[in-house]
Amino acid sequence: MESKAQRNVSFRGSEDFLDIELKEPVDHAAGYLGVREALKHTFKEMGVLRSMRSLLRMNQKDGFDCPSCAWPDPEHPSPIAEYCENGAKALGDEATTNHVDANFFKKNSVEELSLLSDYELNKCGRLVEPLVLKPGSVHYEPITWNDAFQLIASELKKLDHPDEAIFYTSGRSSNEAAFLYGMFARALGTNNLPDCSNMCHESSGVALGETLGIGKGSTTLEDLYEAEVILIAGQNPGTNHPRMLSALEKCKQNGGKVISINPLEESGLVNFKNPQNINGWIGGGEDMADIHLPVNINQDIPLVKLILKKLIALDQISGNVFDHEFITTYTQGYDALLKDLARYKDKELLEQTGVSEDSIDKTVALLANKSKIIVCWAMGLTQHKNGVENIREFVNLLLLKGAIGKPNTGTCPVRGHSNVQGDRSVGIQHFVDKGLNERIKNYLGFTPPDHEGVDVVGSMKAMYDGKAKIFMCLGGNFLMAASDTEYTAKGIQNCDLTVQISTKLNRTHLVTGKTALILPTIGRSEKDMKDGKPRHFTVENSMGRVKQSKGILKPASDKVMSEPEIIANIGRAYFGDNHPMDWKALGADYELIRSQIDQVAKGFENTEERSQGAGYYLPNNVRNLDFSMLPNGKAQITINSLPEHTLQKDEYMLMTIRSHDQFNTTIYGLNDRYRGVYNARRVIFMNPEDMKAVGLKKLDVVDITSTYDQTVRTAHKFKVIPYTIPSGNLASYFPETNVLVPFNHFALRSKTPISKSIKVRLVKK
Repeated sequence: MESKAQRNVSFRGSEDFLDIELKEPVDHAAGYLGVREALKHTFKEMGVLRSMRSLLRMNQKDGFDCPSCAWPDPEHPSPIAEYCENGAKALGDEATTNHVDANFFKKNSVEELSLLSDYELNKCGRLVEPLVLKPGSVHYEPITWNDAFQLIASELKKLDHPDEAIFYTSGRSSNEAAFLYGMFARALGTNNLPDCSNMCHESSGVALGETLGIGKGSTTLEDLYEAEVILIAGQNPGTNHPRMLSALEKCKQNGGKVISINPLEESGLVNFKNPQNINGWIGGGEDMADIHLPVNINQDIPLVKLILKKLIALDQISGNVFDHEFITTYTQGYDALLKDLARYKDKELLEQTGVSEDSIDKTVALLANKSKIIVCWAMGLTQHKNGVENIREFVNLLLLKGAIGKPNTGTCPVRGHSNVQGDRSVGIQHFVDKGLNERIKNYLGFTPPDHEGVDVVGSMKAMYDGKAKIFMCLGGNFLMAASDTEYTAKGIQNCDLTVQISTKLNRTHLVTGKTALILPTIGRSEKDMKDGKPRHFTVENSMGRVKQSKGILKPASDKVMSEPEIIANIGRAYFGDNHPMDWKALGADYELIRSQIDQVAKGFENTEERSQGAGYYLPNNVRNLDFSMLPNGKAQITINSLPEHTLQKDEYMLMTIRSHDQFNTTIYGLNDRYRGVYNARRVIFMNPEDMKAVGLKKLDVVDITSTYDQTVRTAHKFKVIPYTIPSGNLASYFPETNVLVPFNHFALRSKTPISKSIKVRLVKK
């Protein structure tokens, strides 16, 4: 691919096959293997002593928050190991002793590096000094921090309008960094603040806002311990949120039941061997899912409708299956829902789900007699055209059971990246919040823009159409995280300047605008020192608790800078010293930032003091059964249509998934032991009968194509693996298959990409 910068870089990396090995999938999560792999990875990346010292302080009250997922810490964390395998891998990945400096880039051009796989790029090491890629050049060169800040300010001042700049945020950033970043964009005059939640849980936020009045979940960690039933829909906690398994184990030991709803039966929901007790080492572990419902991809709505219809039939007999007092007092829309459900035939709904009626009847029998119910979910519900409706339908089930706003009940969207929820809470949002704008004006002294900015989909289009000239990323790997990889790459290359505030090398550092900057920042595990004194920052977990995080390791280099300080220096370079916000002081004093967060961000109060130790919960109206912000002051029972997927005879439904050796777009290794795949990622999981029907054999090579709006997209060279997955369904790893996801097909109202329900064909090579 050739860009205006005349660089021939690859957005795909290597497509060469490795020596793939297949074994039987592992029938449990964690255990001895998990401990071994965690320590093996961290010891290799950062040494034995640094590893053990750091692991003992991760997720502790006086330590640092895990840079991986957003699962909350218990009130009394284990003093030995309050981390999981993937958290340990994230730590080792961040604190690696391998470094990437100017000399590395002098030897390696961006064109050469772009031919490496994403795994190989990540293994290059930590970024340790600021770098610039000049127009026409293929080698990054060193640049001073001051020159980098002045370059950004100069390019921003050339813009015809502030909306020609886009400021993307990844979930790893602290509340302090995200707050400054959002305020800088607004002070500049734009709400172009896309963030990673646009690509994952935006559907959750929209659905929960429409039905319950807040775009966050309502449960606390402790609620899971004594829940009677936990439904886990479209989520694989064993790989994506491993510490959640400890909470499920407590639920099971207290007599609770777990229902798994997912096309794949994942190891973590089969059995969990907790390495913190003897049964996890030499015993049989804890069996997890009491019922597994292998639903067809994106057929959750017909599944829930059928469950509701069967519960209604039971309630009409006994009158006590649903919580009618709760429904009358707190909800609106019950009669309309009953009327709508009556339109559907049980047999047709059952056929759509692909699940046996016996399994559904067992689920109904279990739910009928229970009231302490929690629904947990992740991308398997959100990344569909009807992602918002998927979640609203599960909320219907909770509302009819009165399982909202009470102990051991509620909604539990499990966020995929540490502090992605905190970013939104402190103001990273592309839409206009009049209350927020008013507080900014009153307390910060400038008038923010009152027009909507672009989200991730809008930013991709703006760059592709040449309407955006500057693209800045606070963390993340935007190119590989976004949908429609080739389209996104061309858009990025249209920019005049791209800026990456990063810890590790990734593909977005190689597919750039005419000029590109890499600004290296400290990691979660590293000390943040200013004038010889340590500083701390705050984060918000997946359940709304704000707490402090304090790094303990020496920074990778004396040339890296903290995220808040980088942003503050950009602000000072652009605005000077006469702006209402004192950028110089804010970059030095995080307590000053937190005091401004308390004034401007909704729900934050006395954060400096209250965030110590276990931290504090932000207000949550659902926990107080307060629905005053909704129509008639009631939680909304909603009518949701069935999904519409018209597949041609040669088409399949593909969902993108993670391997066990990755976190989001970061590839730690090439093994997925839970699914029995070793030394390979370009694979596609397929039903054996489907393979037989079209003459495919194990490890045959295929191209995967998707056709939307007469445009054919292709993911090249994947090996077919027979696997237990419903007929007509396929699964394959992202980001390799993100190239298949069309940029202009997304969830209604949330614009989350359809990464979990892509219509594809297989072309045998």
